[in-house]
Amino acid sequence: QELRSGRFWRGVLAELVATLIFVGVVLGASSAPGPLAPALAGGLAAGGLVCTLGGPQANPALTLALLCARKLSALRGAAGVLAQCTGATLASAAARAALPDDTGLVTRVTAVGTAGTALAWETFATFQLALAAFAAAEHEAPQAGLALGSAVAAGALAAGPFSGGSMNPARSVGPAIVTGVWDDHWVSWGYPRAPPESPS
Repeated sequence: QELRSGRFWRGVLAELVATLIFVGVVLGASSAPGPLAPALAGGLAAGGLVCTLGGPQANPALTLALLCARKLSALRGAAGVLAQCTGATLASAAARAALPDDTGLVTRVTAVGTAGTALAWETFATFQLALAAFAAAEHEAPQAGLALGSAVAAGALAAGPFSGGSMNPARSVGPAIVTGVWDDHWVSWGYPRAPPESPS
């Protein structure tokens, strides 16, 4: 019955479009040297998408966190993750065709630390993003776009020197599919956890 719902398919389409936009913006900014441009671009894009599209996750980590917290049906979650990865792959293909150098597209574990260090920072950055997302949804904060955008930018800047600061498996899997580079890709999928429930 859920598959016959127009609301269900509108939600899936919103996830695809939002992830395509978010990943496209981040990949375009990744052509600039240093982590500041993609962090700011990701934060601004995330905040804008929350304000305009009503809060699609555009991030499999957040979708899986919602599933763990039982705030999303299994079918809706699976369709959302598939749509997010599809949108990210389309954005990655477009970015690879448009940019002269695709070395900045793929998130990698850097020389600063090991894969374990990268996983720890990626887990921390994604947790604070999920916490901000849950808190904004729980309290229906009018500044939800600012809160989520700030969490994306802060997490990218904190984890960027170690893991690339993806915090978004779709952002990592899209470029990996397009370029065929899967080095330490598991780091991007190893962390989804739901934040603790807010006290009522």
